[in-house]
Amino acid sequence: MKRSGTTCVAALLLIGALTACAKSSGGATASSSPSEAAEATASAAVAQNGVAANAGGKLFTQNCSSCHQPNGQGVQGTFPPLAGNTTVTGDPSVVIHIVKYGLNGKVSVKGTDYNGMMPAWGQSLSNADIASIVTYVRSAWGNQASAVTQAEVTAVSQ
Repeated sequence: MKRSGTTCVAALLLIGALTACAKSSGGATASSSPSEAAEATASAAVAQNGVAANAGGKLFTQNCSSCHQPNGQGVQGTFPPLAGNTTVTGDPSVVIHIVKYGLNGKVSVKGTDYNGMMPAWGQSLSNADIASIVTYVRSAWGNQASAVTQAEVTAVSQ
């Protein structure tokens, strides 16, 4: 059976993404697991943005860290970093919209282009959960942006 070049390229991209996720799941060091590292970062974020960041760190570990990594560095060329990302630390409504409704297409972060798909988490996470995750990523890994409220998440529409 013949396969088109587009099908092969799509299959290779899917394999690459799955491999990156599998590596991130099994990339623990001898001293700590990815979950422990993310929880330690969540604790550090609490100092700036309180309990919401702590709850967000746990939710981030469960839902986001396989792609964006526990340290927020992402996977170059595949999943953009959240650490030091001006979209994350800028206008909160922009990052809320991305988390809530997803993102498709080309974006450039720190000089690297990404052309993938971020799922819409608004279908599976509550506005309160999204507020906690966004608060966490805006204050973790050296990011120093304000907390986000559930009301702000609710106010962001498609």
